[in-house]
Amino acid sequence: MTATREARASTPTPTPDPTGTGRPARRESQGFWARLRRDHPVLLLALPGIAVVIVFQYVALGGNVIAFQDYQPYLGIGRSLWVGFENFSILFSGDPEFLNALRNTLYITLLQTVFVFPAPIILALLLNSLVSNKVKQAVQSVLYLPHFLSWVIVVAVFQQMLGGAGMINNFLRSHGWAGVDIIGNPDAFYALITSQVIWKDTGWATILFLAVLSQIDRSLYEASAMDGATRWRQIWHVTLPGMKPIIVLLLILKLGDSLSVGFEQLLLQQQAVGRDVSEVLDTYVYNNGVIGGAWGVSAAVGLVKGLVGLVLVLVANKIAHLLGEEGVYRA
Repeated sequence: MTATREARASTPTPTPDPTGTGRPARRESQGFWARLRRDHPVLLLALPGIAVVIVFQYVALGGNVIAFQDYQPYLGIGRSLWVGFENFSILFSGDPEFLNALRNTLYITLLQTVFVFPAPIILALLLNSLVSNKVKQAVQSVLYLPHFLSWVIVVAVFQQMLGGAGMINNFLRSHGWAGVDIIGNPDAFYALITSQVIWKDTGWATILFLAVLSQIDRSLYEASAMDGATRWRQIWHVTLPGMKPIIVLLLILKLGDSLSVGFEQLLLQQQAVGRDVSEVLDTYVYNNGVIGGAWGVSAAVGLVKGLVGLVLVLVANKIAHLLGEEGVYRA
């Protein structure tokens, strides 16, 4: 019996066979060309998408050269006159329209950071607290739907609800009350566009947070419950720390895109409230470039906006590293 045990102990354990071919798996990693031959069907399927990204995201960057030209469409980039940094003077000359667009952009960015960014986190926590998976899936399906509606449809829905001839005002007038001016009221414009963004995108944005919540070890909740932690304490000490990496990552990406605050949404409602409250950097570029013909100035504003977004991402990522988080990339 002892000899049998010793023989079994000395027998090497066979290498698992994940391929099902009867041969043990090779331990050494495959070379580049071997992986290329193996994965070439998938790479061929990805080529159209890669080509689109290269053409429209990287090759198009060459068009920023018109920021240094007195660009005329009928002359093209090659024949338009070079003016150096003259187009950038509008950034420092105190142009009232540009300063108004910059002020509105920063204010809307602040509102969206304070109210829109935390909304999917709160909603994800509420959905995660639902006991029934069927109810959770049904609620998620309803919440995801507005994301697939274009801004034309979303603005039309809000106009039908809150417009001067909308459902709410018709109801108020039918009962002898005065109507409420919301759609065309500049004082209510920022609250209106913030509520539109929350209604449209909050449900879809919960996907990432719900995925992170599903990966948190359930034993942590059980241990905290045994220690007497309430539901709020569990959220504060278990749930939010588990969500911290994805929150930091998305916040960094949000800062990089902070100066883009909804071109289509604002342009569709600009006529109703006027450009004084609705003009932002994106609509400024459109109104002065495409409509006004100041292509060089508009390109200069857009180029500076992109550079500012890049700097914000790098700075925020560095701060994340100092706080012990990975951020967008590792240090």
